[in-house]
Amino acid sequence: MIGLLLTGFGDSVYTRAVRMALAEKELAYEFTDVNPFEEDGQAALLGHHAFGRVPVLRHYAFELYETAAILGYLEDGFDGPGLTPKGAKARARMRQVMGIVDAYVYWPLVRQVFGHAFYRPAVGIEGEPDVIAAGLAEAPRALDALEEIASAGLVLTGREVTQADCMLLPMIDAFTCVPEGRAMVEARPGLAHWYQSVSVRPSAQDTRPAIMGKGLSHG
Repeated sequence: MIGLLLTGFGDSVYTRAVRMALAEKELAYEFTDVNPFEEDGQAALLGHHAFGRVPVLRHYAFELYETAAILGYLEDGFDGPGLTPKGAKARARMRQVMGIVDAYVYWPLVRQVFGHAFYRPAVGIEGEPDVIAAGLAEAPRALDALEEIASAGLVLTGREVTQADCMLLPMIDAFTCVPEGRAMVEARPGLAHWYQSVSVRPSAQDTRPAIMGKGLSHG
């Protein structure tokens, strides 16, 4: 028993990133599903996450939040397949992708495009067209940066999974639920090859939120 407890929201891309890493490292864990957008969810997170978000990882008495920190802890603290590439340049690129994901991918691709064009309609809430348009306008800049990195061949190759793959795949998978998002990804051959390779792995398939199979999209 390795005492791992993950608290997260099943529909969250960041929660899915940690679950993918746990699966890739072949680590057993308990999962508690908490919706941070609901009052009960915020109550459950009180004292565990200073900002009331998910995911939170508990390892016996040690508790940790922020997805990149959790992924690093799983990599450094446990045996199993490695999620860090060999070589200083490849490791630097991995961290660069993780930074791009947090700073430039999550908001336009997930919160704006996926959230308003797919997720909201799936739960019976109307999305805002202006928000979708803003996300689609911003997305190419982030995708072009990822395409350049994928094409260089150090990371995002589809041949091995790193911490960067675990963070990025849930967001690209969500974005491609929207036809315009899928077209943008498919127009970038390096990124498209990476996505096609990683999205079929058991770690990706087994953690895919059920809602992604029943949402609606615009266009």
